[in-house]
Amino acid sequence: MVRFALVIPTLNAGQDLDALLESLQRQTRQPDRFLVIDSSSEDETVPRLRAAGADIEVISRAEFNHGGTRMKGARMAAEDCEVVLFLTQDVILHTDDALERLLKVFSDPAVGSAYGRQIPHEGAAAIERFSRFFSYGGKSARFTRADIPRIGFRTAFCSNAFSAFRLAALTEVGGFPERTIFGEDALAVAELILAGHTHCYVADAVVRHSHSYTLGQEFRRYFDIGVMHAQNRKLIEDFGSPSGAGKNFVLGELRYLAGVAPWRVPEAILRTLLKYTAYKLGRREEKISLSWKKRLSMHKRYWPAG
Repeated sequence: MVRFALVIPTLNAGQDLDALLESLQRQTRQPDRFLVIDSSSEDETVPRLRAAGADIEVISRAEFNHGGTRMKGARMAAEDCEVVLFLTQDVILHTDDALERLLKVFSDPAVGSAYGRQIPHEGAAAIERFSRFFSYGGKSARFTRADIPRIGFRTAFCSNAFSAFRLAALTEVGGFPERTIFGEDALAVAELILAGHTHCYVADAVVRHSHSYTLGQEFRRYFDIGVMHAQNRKLIEDFGSPSGAGKNFVLGELRYLAGVAPWRVPEAILRTLLKYTAYKLGRREEKISLSWKKRLSMHKRYWPAG
């Protein structure tokens, strides 16, 4: 049985803690270490998590970075654990054995990384429900370098909302990028796959996790995705363009909404146009001024002051 550390980055997580901690306390497999990297919360996040048994490292908000902050947690975990498991603060573990099921795949030494299934929160709208259903199906899968010609970009899909990494393998490929606007999980998984490790999707390890983005938030999120792809061109070169998956998503979403919420089809079309425009702008971020990048971006602290 592998020793594992649970790592959760937090910022003013108070409203999420009741559900998160209750679901964590019910788990059949408890973490050997519980680590929190907190970005100077101003609510009860730190004392509540400390009372729940977490070791907490407080950083300034300016220090937070999707890759660097999680790498800080991974280095702390590597002191005495074999696997690091990441959650985000807005996740609810859906079954009592969700952690145990995700960790089970690491009994195979070929496995370097794994992620679990995400289903929408109770009350999520139809557009967000489809997003979860499309990205997180009901069938588990294993991915290796041999799958890249067949699956392409989706081979390296992962989400650090609920994922786990073998620390020795993660260290071997250089860990998460210390500074990235988005997508540190996919970037690390891509390197693991190229280095010969197996990446797993564990469909019976389930959490609840979804977001109800406004049109503006959706635009800014896809701008940042475009920036990440522009700044990590090797990902596209090695795994191919994400355009095929995007087309399948759009067609599937329209069919789904036509059946369950046809009045939201116009909104879905508008969202698609906004996401496409934002992504294309992000891919051309080098030609955009710093002040405009900050306006267009969801993760504004990523950009240098000035």
